[in-house]
Amino acid sequence: MDVILLEKVRNLGNLGDQVKVRAGFGRNYLIPQGKAVIANEKNKAAFEARRAELEMHQADALGKARARAEKMGGATVQILAKAGEEGKLFGSIGTADIAEAMTQAGFPLERAEIHLPAGPLKQIGDFEIPVSLHTEVNFNIHVSVVAEK
Repeated sequence: MDVILLEKVRNLGNLGDQVKVRAGFGRNYLIPQGKAVIANEKNKAAFEARRAELEMHQADALGKARARAEKMGGATVQILAKAGEEGKLFGSIGTADIAEAMTQAGFPLERAEIHLPAGPLKQIGDFEIPVSLHTEVNFNIHVSVVAEK
């Protein structure tokens, strides 16, 4: 399936690129999310007519993401959790818990913007967590998991 990208998509292409993707990925993710349209003559003409508007919208989103990243860069948040004597948590700390703690600390953050490459946190300690606000704006936050008494 050939699609025209309406915004930059990580590991796929930039705004305006015509790329070949699997039918399910295009039909179930890219098109419903508004990230792409099917590449046909009608959509190509419509895209070229809207190109300047889409580029301006993308530049605005990038600027906002950079401003948020500057405020949050290197932020530290502490999360209390029940743990055993060896430091192993009775549950786990996931993206929702980190997003909630960051929001309470005054740094609004969405769950989808937080990446846990090794899975949920299951030990007490200090961790560097990667955050991606935009495809071009990535930084780390510091999460300290402390045993609750």
